[in-house]
Amino acid sequence: MTETLQAVAALKERLDKLRPLSQEALAKLEHYYDIELTYSSNAIEGNTLSPVETTLVIEQGVTIGGKPLKDHLEALDHYDAIRYVRELARENDTPLLESDLRNLHSLIVRRSRPEIAGRYADLRLYVRTETGQHVFPSPVEIPALMSDLAVWLRTAPDTPASAFTAHRRLVEIHPFNDGNGRTARILMNLILIRGGFPPVAVRPEDRLAYMRAIQRAQAGLGTESFDSLMYERLEATLREYVNTLAG
Repeated sequence: MTETLQAVAALKERLDKLRPLSQEALAKLEHYYDIELTYSSNAIEGNTLSPVETTLVIEQGVTIGGKPLKDHLEALDHYDAIRYVRELARENDTPLLESDLRNLHSLIVRRSRPEIAGRYADLRLYVRTETGQHVFPSPVEIPALMSDLAVWLRTAPDTPASAFTAHRRLVEIHPFNDGNGRTARILMNLILIRGGFPPVAVRPEDRLAYMRAIQRAQAGLGTESFDSLMYERLEATLREYVNTLAG
């Protein structure tokens, strides 16, 4: 972990030295990664579109034969959400509000689940884990927990540590009937982008380690596994950004 943290710091320093970045090069890189983020975040939740299919849906409005309409709508929703996040990140001095968190969720499910967009859960949610059933906070508890999260976000620095903590806290609250994981990853990436870092994609091949790490944290067994995975992904993405922009 120490080596990863050192690598992240060194790569961030190299990225900062490349600034100001070419607007054309940056726009192309952001577009590429925003599609990658859309594909990976949706795939983790069971979306069946491939990276190429996701690109076609977003760039050309193509309908992929044999794939559910919901998968197409999720791709469009997530891409809109990450573009909104980039706009929101440019308002760097503006504290994040609870309404921003609900807006993120609303964008994530605007087309695919419009009936729940931006609305807190009205169902008691639970998940089966390797150690048994984990029950999330009740609908009655959610507004106060989300208010606490928003208060914390107002003063939290725009650092990877804050981004990863925000992700875990939102997943632990599980405030929405659906779309919690995608919203948590979007929130994480909003904080990273505000801090001058690239957004992090949790890839489908990371899914098992990612879910186990989240479950360990929820079971009170520590956050080391989760933080380690996130910092490894951040290091890899920083390296890709630096190598691409340095030419």
